[in-house]
Order: sequence, then structure tokens, then C-alpha cells
Amino acid sequence: MQKIKKAILPVAGFGTRFLPATKAQPKEMLPVVDKPVIQYLVEEAVASGIEEIIFVTGRGKRAIEDHFDKSFELEETLVEKNKKELLHEVQKISSLAKFSYVRQPMPLGDGHAILQAAHIVGDEPVLVLFGDCLYDGICPPSKQLIEVYEKYGDSVIGLSQVDKQEVSKFGVIDGVKLDESVFEIKGMVEKPKPEDATSNLVAVGKYIITPEVMEVLANMKHGKSGEIRLADAFDIMLRNNRPLYGKELEGEWLDTGDKFNFIKASIKLGLKHPEIGEKLKKFLKELC
Repeated sequence: MQKIKKAILPVAGFGTRFLPATKAQPKEMLPVVDKPVIQYLVEEAVASGIEEIIFVTGRGKRAIEDHFDKSFELEETLVEKNKKELLHEVQKISSLAKFSYVRQPMPLGDGHAILQAAHIVGDEPVLVLFGDCLYDGICPPSKQLIEVYEKYGDSVIGLSQVDKQEVSKFGVIDGVKLDESVFEIKGMVEKPKPEDATSNLVAVGKYIITPEVMEVLANMKHGKSGEIRLADAFDIMLRNNRPLYGKELEGEWLDTGDKFNFIKASIKLGLKHPEIGEKLKKFLKELC
């Protein structure tokens, strides 16, 4: 079985939910406490054994490339001011992994975005992380997915339970429970009505996909929406009797996909931050 060494991070979206903040900067570069969202995801991948990060970018995403590149002027300034701790924090960003960048020329779906990295991934299984899904927990969620892949050898979807009234925002799975947190998926429905949902287990934007899934995406025609969707590729795999697994992830899901949840994530992680945690806790108590 091939070891998973690469991760695809699709970051070509416009970030319209965060306008006007995202008019001139990528949504993925918005900071949660003192790090951009995208750095949390890269660190998660690296902590799970990933060696190469492939960003699928679009117009206006140059700041992501700059963030993970060396910054000689900034580092020189920090040296001159003897700010050794900050210098270390800045320097380690560019050495987290090997970084590659490809562009998605048109917004034609998440599956289309993943395909832009196919020539770099080659015939290997790959981790896919979308930019709205942080986790606060002991074991990195990407590592949890990789462990399930290493056991079963097929694609894996990261899952979380949500309130039944929230299922209409997500892709919902129907599956058979194999153990405490692993499911064999029998079907998926995108954004069902609560009364039609087969479960309250939803896909959170973290996946292991095999070369077979990449091949299905490459041969797919644009759907009714005009897009190539990863969910449609999984549906084809299931109809062809290919196994698909789901892992209910341990840890707290911090969804940063809208303004309210973004602020919640900032508060949650801010309370754990060694520099501001106690001050923030005191401030919140005063507000209450």
C-alpha cells in the first residue's frame, strides 16, 4: 500500500461570504488569532505525515504563495531588532513542507479544482483539505483519515455529527457502522431537507481520495450545475460497487466558512493561546 505523502488544498474560491474583507485578500489568509486559516491546515497535514502541499489557487491568491515563501526583508528586520522568537515563527513556515502551486482557471467545481493537481499527484492516494474546516483536538484529523485508509485501502471521508436541522447545509451520508467511529458508506445526499436526511453525519471537507477517484473525475462531464463535483465522483464509485469509508473525526469541529462560526473559532482557539488566553477569558466574563 502506498504511503500518503501529498495533500491538495483547493483555495481558488472567491470568499464571497466574507466580503468586503476578501475583496483584495484570500479568505484563507484571514487570521484566526495570529495565524491564517490556511496555515492551520498545512500544519495539520504536516503533523499527519504529509511531505508535499499542493495549492490549487486562482486569481488574487498570491498572498498564499508569499506566506509560505521565505521573506528575506522581514527576517533581516527581525534579526536587527533581536526578535528571536518571532524570527523562528516566521522561518519555520517556509520549511513546513514542499509547496507546489497550480491554478484553476475557472470556478468549475471542487472536483475540477482537484483535477488541476492530478499531474503532480500521479498514481498516488492523496489527502484533500478544504479551507473551512479546522479541528481542535489531540490527534490531527488528517492522521485519523490516513489511519482508516491504511486499514481498508480505499477512499475515506471525514465526518461530523450536526443537529438534524443543520443537515441541509452539507453532504449527508448513509452508511453501516463498522466500529465506534468508522462507517462503510452506502450513499450520499447533497444538502437534503432535514426530514429526508438518512443520518446527521455530514462531510466536513477532509478526504483521502484514491487514484480511482481521480480517474473518475477526469472522465466526468460537467453536471447540471455546470461543475465537476467530488460528491458526484463518489456516487459513481458507489454505483460501481467500489468501497467508500467515513471516519467520524475526534475533536471539536471549528467551521470557519461563515462569519459567525469564524468568530467562534477565533474565540475557541484564542482561549487556548498562551499569550492572550487568560485576558480573553476575563474579557468574556466581563461581557457576560
